[in-house]
Amino acid sequence: MEPRDAINLNADLGESFGAWSMGDDTAMLDVVASANIACGFHAGDPLVMRQTVRAALARGVSLGAHPSFPDLQGFGRRRMDLSPQELEAVLVYQIGALQGLAAAEGGRVTHVKPHGALSNMACADAVLAEGVARAVRAVDRALILLAPAHSELAKAGERTGLRVALEVFADRAYQDDGQLVPRQQPGAVVHGADACWQHVRRMLDAQALVSVNGRHLPTAIDSVCVHGDGADAVATARAIRAGLAEAGIAVVPLPQLRLQRQRL
Repeated sequence: MEPRDAINLNADLGESFGAWSMGDDTAMLDVVASANIACGFHAGDPLVMRQTVRAALARGVSLGAHPSFPDLQGFGRRRMDLSPQELEAVLVYQIGALQGLAAAEGGRVTHVKPHGALSNMACADAVLAEGVARAVRAVDRALILLAPAHSELAKAGERTGLRVALEVFADRAYQDDGQLVPRQQPGAVVHGADACWQHVRRMLDAQALVSVNGRHLPTAIDSVCVHGDGADAVATARAIRAGLAEAGIAVVPLPQLRLQRQRL
């Protein structure tokens, strides 16, 4: 594994809604260093958002907005066609909502990570990616854009002047072009804590995305994501953190990470 001082470990959290519960956020917040908190459009509600903010701040976990298309019924995983004006308004609204709740708890939002279909589409569509990056910058140009490595979204963030943190997914497989294997296809999700850690380790060793066919796409890796809604999520996060510790790599919140620039 290439020598390095620190990396970020993040998870998508706050995805419960009303009486319906998803994931074990309390356990995940004891492991990860940054939380991407659902903002009510694909999951989460004001109370869940505030409780998640409070729990994250109590553990020194940095706060990120996890905005999506307005698709509560589809968990934000359905493609939508919004005008640039509507997309920007939807994103500004969600980020601003979390900013208000964070301020009420004495914290602040330091990064933004799009969710689901919005993220997948922005990773492949340069025009949509530019719209997402512009919306984030319109709210606060100091926000970090957490974006998948080898994506149009990451490139748009750089062009827009945002600080960009490049992430890889512990529990998702990659196609040869660097895009995620669609969830409806076999092998799209990596199952089991050890299998996820080995997947991450291969990418860290290679400093590259490693596709299902063994293709290497070189990239810096700033952050590793574990999806909080998986059955093995907590065990996976713990296995990755333990593996990183054994390799002498500290896990730190995104604002503490020294982000490289001009890598895309």
